[in-house]
Amino acid sequence: MHTETIQASSTGKVRPESKLRSYARLAKLDVYDYYLSILVVASAVVLPSGSLNARTVFTLLGFLIGEVLVTVALVAFDDLTGFRDGSDIKNYGPDNPLRKKLRKPLVAGTLEPREAERFGWITALLGAAVWAGTIAIAPASPVWTIAVIGVLYVLALQYSYGLKLSYHGLQEIFLVWLGLSMVIAPYGLVSGQFSWFVFVQGVLFGFGPLMFGVYSNSNDVEGDRLVNRPTVAALVSQRGNTIFIGALSFAEFAIGALASAIGAAPWWFVVLMLPATALRARQYYLGFRAGDIMRARKLGFKVHRVSVGLLIVANLFIGLGGPT
Repeated sequence: MHTETIQASSTGKVRPESKLRSYARLAKLDVYDYYLSILVVASAVVLPSGSLNARTVFTLLGFLIGEVLVTVALVAFDDLTGFRDGSDIKNYGPDNPLRKKLRKPLVAGTLEPREAERFGWITALLGAAVWAGTIAIAPASPVWTIAVIGVLYVLALQYSYGLKLSYHGLQEIFLVWLGLSMVIAPYGLVSGQFSWFVFVQGVLFGFGPLMFGVYSNSNDVEGDRLVNRPTVAALVSQRGNTIFIGALSFAEFAIGALASAIGAAPWWFVVLMLPATALRARQYYLGFRAGDIMRARKLGFKVHRVSVGLLIVANLFIGLGGPT
């Protein structure tokens, strides 16, 4: 299909593009970082050789497809709410040239609110169906795993729609929970077990979305204050926000260090994660010493991907018989 390219004019208007491309933008399909959770889980169960049978593979694939659909619903509803309350118009408007307006189809005018809302509900219902089917074929279905999936599904749809959890001061906690759930839930389905080490990995994985969020919030303070969205950045002073993100950056390291110290993770785990720790420190420097928040936010994606790679290495090393 031929797709026209949208180009913004000096007046802020855009030429229309295909609906397919606009829906892809709404779904944020280019941001795949949430979906890397399935690679972390796969690396935890692939060894010893022969552990990853056909049923396990289909369970992981099913969870991944449902994860994508539910996340797409979440971001579609988030864009819908941000458009309706005016925060996205403020944050992606002509006064903020660093943000790409075309990433927000509602702001750009390439989709109507009713189209975005319908798309969100369709993907949400498909996600529920896929996850239900995945649970049915999974090698195991512990009660705690089903509960995690159920809570994840419900809260994802309420993040900025319905109950609007992110409008009640719960955004930062939710983002960590999102990442944690995307790791421990599929692990429970394929292993039938709870692992403290996998739990630690889930928390660290959740720090990826969390740090994307807090750096974005640091840039979006005016828009969030306009609609009374109580992110930490909007509630505290600039200095307070600087301290908060510094504390989060240290906490990420401290979680790995504590896990190694108490035996929840191998003794060498904190050392293995040092490259991600160094990149996180670099991100903080860029954002709050060099004053380039958006560049720091972009670096956050690299930090997350490096962290995921190191988690995979840790799991494979243990699977190959490495010390624990």
